[in-house]
Parts: sequence; C-alpha cells; structure tokens
Amino acid sequence: MDYSNAQLTITLLMTPDKANFTGNVHGGDLLKLLDQVAYACASRYAGKQAVTLSVDQVTFRQPIHVGELVTCLASVNYTGNTSMEIGIKVIAENIQSQIKRHVNSCFFTMVSIGQDGKPSSVPTFTPTTPDELRRHKGAQLRREMRRQYEDDALSIRSSKAISAIDNH
Repeated sequence: MDYSNAQLTITLLMTPDKANFTGNVHGGDLLKLLDQVAYACASRYAGKQAVTLSVDQVTFRQPIHVGELVTCLASVNYTGNTSMEIGIKVIAENIQSQIKRHVNSCFFTMVSIGQDGKPSSVPTFTPTTPDELRRHKGAQLRREMRRQYEDDALSIRSSKAISAIDNH
C-alpha cells in the first residue's frame, strides 16, 4: 500500500483574531486547528469521514505569537480496526528572523465513519521507516496506557459504588 497519504503538513499565519488576553495565540484556537488537522489527516488516510474519539498529551511547550507561521506536521502513527492515532507536531516560525520553535505536540485518536454513520474499518498502517517505527511503538504504548487507565477508573468507580451501598 502507498502510505504517502499517511502524512499531512499544513501551514497557517497566526492573525490577531487568534490572540488571547496576553497577546499570544489562544490555546483553544490552537486545539481547534489541531482537531481540524487530525481530521484532515485521518479522513484522507481512511478515504472516509472521521470523528475525534480522544486527545492525549497536549503539551503547550511555548507560546505562539501573533504574526508567526504555524506548521502542523501530522502523521498516522497507528491503526486499529476503525480507529487511527494521529500524531501532530507544531512548529512556530518567526517570519522576520526565520527562527523555528517546536511549540506543541499531541495525539488524536480518530474513528473512521462510514456512510451509514457507524464506525468503519481503516486500512492497516505498517510502519517502514525508523521514524514511523518509533511513532508506531509510542502509539502502541499510549493505547495500552489508555486501556489501563480506563480499567483502573472503572475499578475505582465500582469500588466507590460498592462502598456507597455498604455505607447506607
């Protein structure tokens, strides 16, 4: 399979309408942009619509300033049956100095949706390059950590429910 559609790059100029009260790009605006980038990457890869299931490890490393170019480097890191992990690295560039900074990274889990509105299978992604292999391993680890977290949270909720019943 040709995996050239497993990566996507988008560059945008950050304009004053994106500013928060400190004059930097508002985190919510960046999250919206990241969701759109994840959608574009996942939908193009799957050849179908996609919806956001979860967002992991959004790390705001540095502020993004109004007037900077922001480049989002998105890639399919892992595929399940109907889901895909999309990793996004965000680079801000000062146009005058041409200094580039890694300002944000995150991981979106996107689910492919068929025409019937239900989850639909996606092509299996098989990593081949060293970067793809590294990202794939990281995605597998994050997937396992999410499952463990869900199991632990369910266990805690169940024990609280039992405790609440015992205390009445």
